[in-house]
Amino acid sequence: MFALHHLSAQELWDWIRRGDATALEVTDHYLERIARLDPTLGAFVTVTAEDARDRAARLGELVPTSRPLWGIPTGDKDLYDRAGVPTRSGSTTLPVVPATVDHPLVSALAAAGTVSLGKTSSPEFGMSSSSETRFGVTRNPYDTERAPGGSSSGAAVAVAAGLLPAAVGTDGGGSVRIPAAATGLVGLKPSRGRVPSMPGRSGLGGLAVAGPITRTVADAGMLLDALVAPTGVPERVPYALVTPEVGEGPFTAAAVRGEGRFTIGVLDGSPWDDTVDVVVDPAARAAVETAVRVLGEVGHGVEDLAMPRLPYADAFRVAWESSAAGLPRVPGIDLTQATPLVAWLVERGRALTATQVLDAMAALDAFSVGLVRAFDRFDAVLTPTLALTPRPLGWYGDDPEEDFRRQCAYSPWTSMANVSGLPAITLPVGATDAEHPDGAGLPMGVQLIGRPGGERVLLAIGAQLERRLRWQRRHPACW
Repeated sequence: MFALHHLSAQELWDWIRRGDATALEVTDHYLERIARLDPTLGAFVTVTAEDARDRAARLGELVPTSRPLWGIPTGDKDLYDRAGVPTRSGSTTLPVVPATVDHPLVSALAAAGTVSLGKTSSPEFGMSSSSETRFGVTRNPYDTERAPGGSSSGAAVAVAAGLLPAAVGTDGGGSVRIPAAATGLVGLKPSRGRVPSMPGRSGLGGLAVAGPITRTVADAGMLLDALVAPTGVPERVPYALVTPEVGEGPFTAAAVRGEGRFTIGVLDGSPWDDTVDVVVDPAARAAVETAVRVLGEVGHGVEDLAMPRLPYADAFRVAWESSAAGLPRVPGIDLTQATPLVAWLVERGRALTATQVLDAMAALDAFSVGLVRAFDRFDAVLTPTLALTPRPLGWYGDDPEEDFRRQCAYSPWTSMANVSGLPAITLPVGATDAEHPDGAGLPMGVQLIGRPGGERVLLAIGAQLERRLRWQRRHPACW
């Protein structure tokens, strides 16, 4: 039987604009699903039902109906402040007090016309791809004994399970693409500087940017158009890459048309191979083979590409450790309550010297230059998104060194796109079969890494694959 959550975000937006459904009806539908399904899944840490219904009822008074996501329900990743709602950051170390101002990303989504239904879960301070926190576990809707990955854990689970039509996550080393791949979704990490409200300029190395998590490629283009729109972004936030008036037209158009023939490199190896034992599951290889086959059928040129031998792992580890060094300065924080991983990262980060950090940043800059040169003759480079199937709950363990190693082994191809600033998209091309030891039906994705500013090419290729593989029809049992 048809229900509103069966609609894509684009279709839902059309329904609301035509008057076939009101923003309040849509909000109520999703809130009912959250109340019924989320106690098992743990996608939300806070549900703001009363505020959501009030905003949906008054949305026409607050935001013009012309805004790009008018009436679309969404959630805020619980690392970013929304005024009046506590920000938990996946941690029991922080005082539970309401935020006083909105984060620029939250402001931008509100200005685009969204209705926030609450805060979606994240591992502690977004420092892990685990989905287990001190006050809750977020479960993969395809197998609730498995994790969705992180750090945009709750956002991906909410979209996959039909608790939200689409969501925006943030990605500092794969945090949009990892959970999207593990839950059968499209996840897009834009180029550094593409999204004005979170351009990747804050934080060491400029790693983290905001990006869409959606069921379809067209929805990803739609959300990216909304994120790059200047409406509602504070003037103090610069437009580092491009404004909507410059470039090649809307991202949605590229995602809907799906036009073009391109040269695609199939990457052999990862930047972690010299320091981590990267074991690629046959299901991950099969996903790449499926993508290569379909890309060839479409008419793209597909060539093999060896991973360039560039120093990487030690420098990235320093960047990740140093990003935790400032946590003790957060007002009211009690790091005696931190998870072993975060406590370890803080300790290691605060022990680094300025020279060590500067040397690591120089090494990552050199890596970026070398990677862009190696990829330059290709319009996109194809990798598995994840080396393994979605991980069982508890897989990361309590030993922080092993936790970090396992994160790198699970997603060895994602962080290099953050370091280089290149755009990257994960696409849910396949699933495990009945012969797989982990069972049938676990989502498996591939990643495409584009040229600087090359999101439209990634969306176009994604649309071509989607038309033939029809992944938008796959859903977990709770759907």
